[in-house]
Amino acid sequence: MAEEQHDNSKFQIFRAKDAPGLMEAKCMTVEPFSPAQRAGMDKAIAAGYLEGDEIRVLSQVPGFGLTHVWFKPGYALPLHSHDCDCLYYVIAGTLKMGTEDLGPRDSFFIPAGVPYTYKPGPEGVEILEFRHANAFNFVNLAKGEAFWDRAAEQAASHHEDWKTAKRPSLTA
Repeated sequence: MAEEQHDNSKFQIFRAKDAPGLMEAKCMTVEPFSPAQRAGMDKAIAAGYLEGDEIRVLSQVPGFGLTHVWFKPGYALPLHSHDCDCLYYVIAGTLKMGTEDLGPRDSFFIPAGVPYTYKPGPEGVEILEFRHANAFNFVNLAKGEAFWDRAAEQAASHHEDWKTAKRPSLTA
């Protein structure tokens, strides 16, 4: 989708059913991992980590990007940053960011370069990500083994449930 050219002078419709996955859309680059980060991520993936999220790029037009993210209960999002500002809107479910609990219709803004993470609530969380950019990076800042060990444990304990999990927006 990122490779397609869109005519911004015309009305356009973007269908959710046609939305590519984040990596398929090729709008996010991942900064190189350290050996410890790579080993940790590999361990988490082997435990089923990739079953814990679903990310779809809903639309990409010059200067704008809209992404739908569903993090399932127990998903361990690493501390990370991006090279562009992002406004997040909670559709359904809940999340905990630091000491703040956010739920449906809450939003938060993360400036470019600011490290952040959050934890999906017990029902998971669905959010929309609004970026005034077509491409962005992902800088993994979870450097220690402790995070990756916990991520692998979380993935292993939730892996089977993640396979049949229902989006919070479908159960509300």
